[in-house]
Amino acid sequence: MPRSVVTGGAGFLPSHLCDRLLAEGHEVVALDNFLTGSSDNIAHLKDNPKFTFIEQDVCQPYELDGDVDFVFHMASPASPVDFTTKAIEIMMVNSEGTHQSLKLALAKSAVFLMASTSEVYGDPLVHPQPEEYWGNVNPIGIRGVYDESKRFSEALIMAYRRFKGVDTKIFRIFNTYGPRMRLDDGRVVPNFIGQALRGDNITVYGTGTQTRSFCYVADLVDGIYRLSQAPKEVSGPINLGNPTERTMLEFAQEIKRLTESESAIVYEELKTADDPKQRRPDNTKAREILGWEPKVSLEDGLRATIEYFKGKV
Repeated sequence: MPRSVVTGGAGFLPSHLCDRLLAEGHEVVALDNFLTGSSDNIAHLKDNPKFTFIEQDVCQPYELDGDVDFVFHMASPASPVDFTTKAIEIMMVNSEGTHQSLKLALAKSAVFLMASTSEVYGDPLVHPQPEEYWGNVNPIGIRGVYDESKRFSEALIMAYRRFKGVDTKIFRIFNTYGPRMRLDDGRVVPNFIGQALRGDNITVYGTGTQTRSFCYVADLVDGIYRLSQAPKEVSGPINLGNPTERTMLEFAQEIKRLTESESAIVYEELKTADDPKQRRPDNTKAREILGWEPKVSLEDGLRATIEYFKGKV
């Protein structure tokens, strides 16, 4: 039975990864300090004998008894509201937290997988974004605490791979949504759905012409799992996201339709100048190396997410 460690395991995406690993026959050890994670996300696993939860700040040194086959470093606040309220914590978990988790992987001879982000591309000058693109990031902007700390993580991971021989793999996550997201996390999916379900105005920032590509959480987790099973020579980074691109206005209109909301769509100024104008992954590597492509339609994924949020609004 493989044994996997998932840092940030009580978070939105990591909790779904825990579910998938358990379904694949893994024993799972989830670590979280509940900075942004929630015990509700893993409550359904508390009686599962293959699941262990440890309350742990992964920026602090930690050890585990027994063998470990995989370390999935998923911990990090990732929402725009966190960039101003948890800036230092973000920098630390993507630097020292990554370092502590790499040390565990080295000690256990485990495969190390890192949740990086499309934010390493910044406000991209290349579209769609391939993994070879180095990005256009403002290191001193509000978003820089997240963008640059993830870029540092990638560099540290490659150093462990090159100089210590750890089997490391990096995946860059594009906009992902689904049940267990925080309603107040500032990202567009919970923002629009929450506003629509409450009957509030749906707020579109800027002109509404900026684009995003939305991937349902089950599809994203499938890509992560496939990468974990790839041979050592597959190190990434590999983009994981849905290449179907929509403007923010189109997305707001879709949310309004699916919620049958009477909310008006209104416009406000962009909150930061660094907000990316376009975001779409080039999935060529994921398709050719992992045999992975998103399968869940936006409508089906949004319906499941809306049902989840109906109990939270």
